[in-house]
Parts: sequence; C-alpha cells; structure tokens
Amino acid sequence: MLPLDAAAYTNRWRPRHPGEKALLSLGLLVLTLVLPTWPGAAITGGVALVLVLGPAGLPARTLWRAVRVPLGFVVTGMLPLLVAVGGDPWLRWEPAGLPQAAQLAGRATAALLCLLLFAATTPLADLLPRLNRLGVPPAVTEVAALTYRFLFLLLESLRAVRDAQAGRLGFRTWRTSYRSLSGQGAAVFVRAFDRARRLEQGLASRGYTGSLRVQVAARELSPAFVAATCLLLAAVVAATSLLAPR
Repeated sequence: MLPLDAAAYTNRWRPRHPGEKALLSLGLLVLTLVLPTWPGAAITGGVALVLVLGPAGLPARTLWRAVRVPLGFVVTGMLPLLVAVGGDPWLRWEPAGLPQAAQLAGRATAALLCLLLFAATTPLADLLPRLNRLGVPPAVTEVAALTYRFLFLLLESLRAVRDAQAGRLGFRTWRTSYRSLSGQGAAVFVRAFDRARRLEQGLASRGYTGSLRVQVAARELSPAFVAATCLLLAAVVAATSLLAPR
C-alpha cells in the first residue's frame, strides 16, 4: 500500500462522511482558483496545510513524500517563464517573468495542498460507491476501481521482478542494469495482461453484469462540521479582502 493510501485509512478524519471532507477541500480549491494569488492562494494553501497536519493528523514525512513529485512538475512549469529565447544571447534570464512564475507556483502549490487534504483523508473505497448515488454511471466507477486496483498489482509485480533480478546480480554493472530494466518491463507487461485475463474470466464465471455491489459503512453528515467549514471559507474570503493590496 502506498503511504498516501495508508494515511487515508488511518487519519483522524477517516470516520467522517466523505461529503464533509469534499466540501472543505473542494471549497478551498475553488477559492484558490478564483481569489488573487496573493494573499488568496497563500491563505488557502496555509489553511489546507494546517488542517492536514493538525486535525487530520497526517505525518509531515508522509505529506512530503506525497507532494515532492508534483512540486517537481510545478518547478518545471516555472522555468520557461524565467528565460527568454531569441536575440543576443539566444538564451537569457527574463526578470519580467518572475512575477508570473511566482503566481504560478503559489496557486499550483495551494491547489495541490487542497487536493491532498481530500486524498489523504478519504479512501477511494469510501468515495466510489457514493458517487453512484450521485448519478455517476456505474461503468465509470468500475473502471476507476479496477484501475486503482491494478496500480497496486503492477507495483507488486515490479517489486517482485526487481528483487529477483537483484538476487541474481542483475544490477551489478551499467550493462547488466540496462538489460535487467528491459527484461523488467517485458515481465511486468506480460504479468499485467495475464492478471487482466484471469480477472475477466473470474468475473464472467461469477455472473458479472457491469457493476459490483459492495456494502458501504453508514456515516451521517455532521451539521457542526459543515457549519464550521462554511465559516472557515467565509473567513478566508474576508481575510483575502482585508490583506489584498489596494
């Protein structure tokens, strides 16, 4: 299990209704997109960070492991705004792009924290069955669930093949490493198709009709949590209006 998925099952907000957490995180995400980057995105990102580390109880190390790769894409997206191509010299520093790069980084980082507030507190097993009740077609949720499941199967297969190759000194030199990586990709590809075939045969033998019914734990919406969320969102809007430059 990935660290983020483990945190989604063990955090303090796990017993709460997914709708409460969706209202909070998606509300902050909408404010991140519509409010000015400064101070709007800074406030929403800070609020999401405090909530995910504080009340939700997500360990800081787990949060960092979840955000470090997306933050790399944010930094990569900033770089083209900081340089200019053409003229003399052909590639040069562009100071005018620094404000745009800062706005991009601030808004993207805040949006990432708002999404992680929901992803790190809500398991997919709690979310998908409830989406059907909201009118989402069962075929969509079934494909999402199968894709989610196959990600772990592929990671498990990749780990098993890599351990077997390492036990046979497959990564002793650069040459053997390249050969092992190519064999690793071929083995995982074959295993993925074999698992998909067996899954299809298993479902067909059990009379699969297009949807798998599962029992979902009943959870009641908390009026206090919903009211506190609305007050928090209103407070973010008010603080942004007060701190915004005139």
